[in-house]
This record gives sequence, structure tokens and C-alpha cells, in this order.
Amino acid sequence: MTSLVHHITVDCADAYELARFWSQVTGRPISDEDTPGDPEVLVELAEGPGLLFIQVPEPKAVKNRVHLDLQPDTTRDAEVERLLGLGATLVSDMRRPDGKGWVVLADPEGNEFCVERSAAERADQA
Repeated sequence: MTSLVHHITVDCADAYELARFWSQVTGRPISDEDTPGDPEVLVELAEGPGLLFIQVPEPKAVKNRVHLDLQPDTTRDAEVERLLGLGATLVSDMRRPDGKGWVVLADPEGNEFCVERSAAERADQA
């Protein structure tokens, strides 16, 4: 027997607002069933598990033990700039002079995630 990962769930202070940020990041819609003020909001991804945001009373206190790694369809650097413009903040820049590496960002509630090189950038350096 096996289990399917149905959702990746993120505890947060404002489920709809954080889902709205991640909807812009992924280009995927918030579920038609969800509205501002809902305590649970789903971003429906094209493939794989959805991103489920659940409102909780306690604030984020420590570094994430699990995080998302994003691989953009544009360049890593262009995607980092886009995400900063959407409200992400820079946590750590792990880019190397040879073009490899990643950038650690945080969403508006402080949840860390990484932006890797795109598939095309990886192929160019293979």
C-alpha cells in the first residue's frame, strides 16, 4: 500500500492573502470555493499536490524544516526579481560565480523557499 501526497499545507496568519501571493508565484488559481477571510484556502496546481494554506493562531517562530524549491521557466535571476516585486524578501543568496547555486527567499509571512536555475540554464552549463 502507498499514500499520495494530496496537499502541501502551510500554516499561516492569513490564509487567503498568503494563497494569493503563492497563486501569483505559481500562476495557478485559488480554488473557486475559497474567498477572503476563509481559514483554509487552496491553490490548485496543474500537476501534483495543491498548496493548502490554513490559518493558525500562533506565529511562525523558526526556520522551516520543509520548503519548496522553485524552478522557473525563465532565468533564476529574473524570477528572483519578479518574486521580490510580489512581496518576497531575500534571506540568503547562494549564487556562485560559475552561475550555479540558488537564492533563498521568504514569502510575506516568512516561510522560506528557494529559487533554482531554470532547466535551460542547467542545460547550458552541462
